[in-house]
Amino acid sequence: MQTKKRKNKEAQEETRFRIVDYLRNKRGTQKQAAEIFAVTERAVNKIWNKYKTEGKRSLVNKKRGVKEGKKINGKQAAEVRNLIKDKLPDQLKLPYGLWTREAVQQLIERRYGTSLSVKQVGRYLKLWGYTPQKPIRKAFEQKPEQVKQWLDKEYPAIKKQAARQKGTIYFGDETGMRSDHQSGRSYAPQGQTPVIKSTGQRFSLNMISAISNKGHLQFMIIDKFNGEVFIDFLKRMIRYSKEKIFFVTDGHPAHKTKKLKAWLEENKERIEVFFIPPYSPELNAQEYLNQDVKTNIIGKKRPINKDQMRVNVENFMKKRKNSRKQVQKYFHAKHVRYAA
Repeated sequence: MQTKKRKNKEAQEETRFRIVDYLRNKRGTQKQAAEIFAVTERAVNKIWNKYKTEGKRSLVNKKRGVKEGKKINGKQAAEVRNLIKDKLPDQLKLPYGLWTREAVQQLIERRYGTSLSVKQVGRYLKLWGYTPQKPIRKAFEQKPEQVKQWLDKEYPAIKKQAARQKGTIYFGDETGMRSDHQSGRSYAPQGQTPVIKSTGQRFSLNMISAISNKGHLQFMIIDKFNGEVFIDFLKRMIRYSKEKIFFVTDGHPAHKTKKLKAWLEENKERIEVFFIPPYSPELNAQEYLNQDVKTNIIGKKRPINKDQMRVNVENFMKKRKNSRKQVQKYFHAKHVRYAA
């Protein structure tokens, strides 16, 4: 009986290695792997994720009663704690922007030659009182009475006007994307929020885009933003829209030029522009699309040059444009539900 159990475990281990080999060499999808190796798709996903985060060693059967991995001593633990608190990974020449468990794992291995699993690193961080936190971003100022006026009177009036004229309300904005943008959370001592510092000049890209609660999305990749570019973007929008456009944006100077006002007057039957209260980006649904692209394409993909960044952004935006339900989800965020 004991021999049979051992053989079953060995067979399971072999299956795990074969699944990883199948996926690593891109012979098929996870669904196909599940069918070929007679396991559930969920099991394949779990095996693949474990391999990606913990390596091939994590697929090996573990003996009962044997503790996982090695340990670091008290002096080493104190040094790691201070490094996480005072430095960012890239300052220590680690290929990470934030202190994740994987980044700490690699720090320990490089510095002390001790290989720990991601789970072990997580336990150390918890023991030290380090928790994953969102880094500080610059706070904005706003006047509560202007926000209230917008939510209670101004936007409801725009909504009624758009319904009456059978138009579509778009929320638009420009955004700049830098290759050193970081996203996600970084471990730090509990109660001491980590601060992201600039690490030097990198390449960048700009984009102007707009979304509606109906799931429409329009975008344009640009080198720089000014009043002329804004007019060009609005011209494109009315060119491809049969309905009148009610365009909501912020009070950027490029949104209020004399030339723009003259053009809007000439095209008032096709488009009107409205402004959210100053210092209130959270009221613009477009901000959540900007966060999405920065998090998933800039912060995580790590483009090596501007051309690659452009391709990544364009592919992501086209994918979003083809998914109305996904665009509508941006309006589910707490501060923009008023516009859903």
